[in-house]
Amino acid sequence: MSTFLDRAVVNVKAGKGGDGMVAFRREKYVPDGGPAGGDGGRGGDVVFRVDEGLHTLMDFRYNRHFKAANGENGMSKSKYGAGAEDLIVKVPPGTIVRDAETEQIIADLVDHGQEVIVAKGGRGGRGNIRFATHKNPAPSIAENGEPGEERALSLELKVIADAGLVGYPSVGKSTLLSVVSNAKPKIADYQFTTLTPNLGVVNLGIGKEFVLADMPGLIEGASAGVGLGINFLRHIERTKVLIHVIDMAGVHGREPYQDFLDIMHELKAYNAKLLERPMVIVANKMDEAVAQENINGFKEKIANYYQQQKQDLPPIFEVSTWQTTGIKPLLNKVYELIQTTTFIPLEEEVIEAVHYQLEEDVPFMIEQIGEGYWRLYGEKIEKLYAMTNMAHDESIARFARQLRTMGVDEALRQHGAQNGDIVDLAGYQFEFMD
Repeated sequence: MSTFLDRAVVNVKAGKGGDGMVAFRREKYVPDGGPAGGDGGRGGDVVFRVDEGLHTLMDFRYNRHFKAANGENGMSKSKYGAGAEDLIVKVPPGTIVRDAETEQIIADLVDHGQEVIVAKGGRGGRGNIRFATHKNPAPSIAENGEPGEERALSLELKVIADAGLVGYPSVGKSTLLSVVSNAKPKIADYQFTTLTPNLGVVNLGIGKEFVLADMPGLIEGASAGVGLGINFLRHIERTKVLIHVIDMAGVHGREPYQDFLDIMHELKAYNAKLLERPMVIVANKMDEAVAQENINGFKEKIANYYQQQKQDLPPIFEVSTWQTTGIKPLLNKVYELIQTTTFIPLEEEVIEAVHYQLEEDVPFMIEQIGEGYWRLYGEKIEKLYAMTNMAHDESIARFARQLRTMGVDEALRQHGAQNGDIVDLAGYQFEFMD
């Protein structure tokens, strides 16, 4: 089974706030003790944090549910409950987080240590010490903790590398990666050996290194879904420099210049801005006699191509990955381009990691589900119910006043509710009194 996974859907649930407490002072020689119920603690957030040591979403294949801890309930003697620790979920650099239902992007996580709150914990409920007034000095009112946010998230990984190897299958990309870095990609004498992106670190000396990515081979029609390319073209989006590897010997019966044209067409079809990035052309397999025959004609055609495009001719390096010749000048040039060029994003908009929460425009909605039977629903009103402590009459009376203030009574009346009708709110049923 492949250990590389670049898409996943997970469910995250933040912690519920701790419940506030109804309590009173009961101390010797202290008559008429007042309220002493403490607040509940805050529920834990679910936080995604970038870990540069990760390079796949494989951890999310079997672990798809993440739940933060709830806050501690309030206690007597005015003691507050402890807040819960946040749940930290590590993700690889290049992870895009979307809301699975709306497809809205929540964050684009790129840098090591970058964080985003994907589900916010609920606040702790207030204890009865918070509701004391001069009119009601000993209230029996406390709030339950606020529910934590819960949502399904879609994760997509786009590999981050300084340079990316592109080209047809079996042109020597994996061999080049294995020669110049610490990576150990699968290498075999057949096409589509590479099924997932491979990353390696190229070390040119003290303080001179860059990350190189080997992409699965592209073929004609890859941008339209042919072959494996459509699944991995998006990983090229993150690379700063493109290294276009050509099989100059035409081992599989293809013509080198036509290979070049095909790959350039697929890159342009996927996103034309890819061709604005610096490119280095690698004429590989120069140890073959036929490659020596093809190189001059190839260079002439390439020069004419870029002249027609009115673009500068990229450097062409003749190498043999099998004999490891001509590689050092290639790597030095790639490193120079990485250091001297500015990354060209494919999208104009820069996505920042920021927690967002959509405001509920309508506090509640009403639906008639039967004769004399109504249903109240909506995020705001259901949260209000969840935070009401139904164990105390004063809390229930306060909840009834809140519903009336929100306009629930009047709205039910306008919808045709009659005296004695049953109203259901998140499983809690009460009688409508007109």
